[in-house]
Amino acid sequence: MSEATYDVVAIGNAIVDVLSHTDDAFIVSEGMTKGSMQLMFSPEDADALYAKMGPGIEASGGSAANTVAGIAALGGRCGFIGQVADDQLGEVFAHDIRAAGVNFTTAARGGEPTTARCLIFVTPDGQRTMNTFLGASQFLPASALDREMIAAGAILYLEGYLWDPEEPRAAMREAISVARDAGRKVAFTLSDVFCILRHGGDFRALMADGLIDIMFANENEIKALTETEDFDEAVARAAAQVPLLVCTRSEKGAIAVSGGRTAAVSAEPIDKVVDTTGAGDLFAAGFLHGQAQGWDLERSLKLGAICAAEIISHVGARPMCDMQALAAGKLG
Repeated sequence: MSEATYDVVAIGNAIVDVLSHTDDAFIVSEGMTKGSMQLMFSPEDADALYAKMGPGIEASGGSAANTVAGIAALGGRCGFIGQVADDQLGEVFAHDIRAAGVNFTTAARGGEPTTARCLIFVTPDGQRTMNTFLGASQFLPASALDREMIAAGAILYLEGYLWDPEEPRAAMREAISVARDAGRKVAFTLSDVFCILRHGGDFRALMADGLIDIMFANENEIKALTETEDFDEAVARAAAQVPLLVCTRSEKGAIAVSGGRTAAVSAEPIDKVVDTTGAGDLFAAGFLHGQAQGWDLERSLKLGAICAAEIISHVGARPMCDMQALAAGKLG
């Protein structure tokens, strides 16, 4: 096996986020489930909801893209594969991911639909409620995969959100084969309970077939995946299926289970939760960066918690400080 030239190569939705503050009454009036993500299936629906938003902040996003941007900010070597359209938002996304230090080679797609966008409403308690129009990102074909990049990455990181559309689902299956053939690890994030409700059978099959080395989930997701309401039982069932399971638990911290051993970390203290958008993404960034450096579970979890705390202290899902200096100061 050749030496990896990337720490992490990710495949995910290439999205531009639009964030706006609102109140709980608006969330209820629009029929949203607070703190969750729902899909919008037409550009007209996206335009109608966008028209109701207050002043917004535009920032490149996408779950896996946020993760590799975070790893790059920590000094890691990353690549990203995701589909944008040949339009203004596509140019914004491509510029931002490359400016973050991530190698992005996927060619823009001509014609309709537009580049994906996510309309995010942030309530006073910092909770984010997301409404996503997947646009061009749901048409990532296997032919767009940068196979050399995937084979050169120590870890291939896949985003559960992107499993929903048929074309990128086939592309991610192909990417797993490429990574496996190259002797690389495969990490998968469950992303959201709705992904599990739609594709839990696929996810469980990937685990049973030994195709996932690292699985990321939050408390609700791991319960949905294992079809039990008991967290400890859910962890035990899932951990028996993957070499490394990582579960985040919001203010209760996070755990990692590998080889029958459980490591845990407390949540990092923070003065005020401003916006939880990207908290899980940046936790994964810290943890994966630690694993790519050969760190133990405890130190990797600690860096994940540090990164998550940074991201929820401000609006937006990309770091806004010197992450290497922050990590050095907190880890010692």
